[in-house]
Amino acid sequence: MQDTLKIALIQSDLVWEHPKENRLHFSEKIDTITETVDFILLPEMFTSGFTMTPENVFETMEGETVQWMKKLSKEKNAAIGGSLVIKEGGNFYNRFVFVTPNGTIDTYDKSHTFTLAGESDVYKAGCEKVIINYKGWKLCPLICYDLRFPVWARNVEHYDVLMYVANWPTPRVDAWDTLLKARAIENMSYCIGVNRVGSDANNLEYSGHSAAYDGLGKQLTSLENNKEGIEIVTLEKKHVSKIRTMLKFLDDKDVFTVK
Repeated sequence: MQDTLKIALIQSDLVWEHPKENRLHFSEKIDTITETVDFILLPEMFTSGFTMTPENVFETMEGETVQWMKKLSKEKNAAIGGSLVIKEGGNFYNRFVFVTPNGTIDTYDKSHTFTLAGESDVYKAGCEKVIINYKGWKLCPLICYDLRFPVWARNVEHYDVLMYVANWPTPRVDAWDTLLKARAIENMSYCIGVNRVGSDANNLEYSGHSAAYDGLGKQLTSLENNKEGIEIVTLEKKHVSKIRTMLKFLDDKDVFTVK
């Protein structure tokens, strides 16, 4: 088990529906990371932007982007995670893909598809919460709109890190800031959110506000809003164990089952 986990948050603009250009863009950004990190976190739909025409950009789990992630993860000796459009069994998914240097892959399909944008009409919603075990840490990956639903994020698995990748637009970014902090506090875990910047083909603006919070809601990062950037944050296992031992708030949680 590793006592610390060093994560690189990459806040970036995205090229609309152009996976190859986005892969090249992220390759260049990742190459600028000279510090040793355990994990590199990319935004939601990092190969395309938040598109409702998945037929234009979809890939399979054997496709170019997953192969790119595997190759880069091995070269950098760091896990890489982010969501992209995957087609499987005749359905499109907004899927978080987590690749480790040894080639193992974990996936999570977005559970709460964004009805306001019609995501629920073209993407199949996932129905399984996923906990990733990596270097002795339990990571819970969720995607954008999932952030509005605290029951789904409820920490019954004793995870250490809750992480959201997003294309969360500027007009509602105050909600993003508030809910990320709330998810950290109520689950007594680190909470990380990586959001894009720039604008998309639907004239939606994104201002970033990517951040990491500790289990008491203290912000650990200072990425500049409205600009591309990379920030590395070091998480400490003793922080999680200390606050849960001292405060024991999770022991008093309501008992119910999510169906």
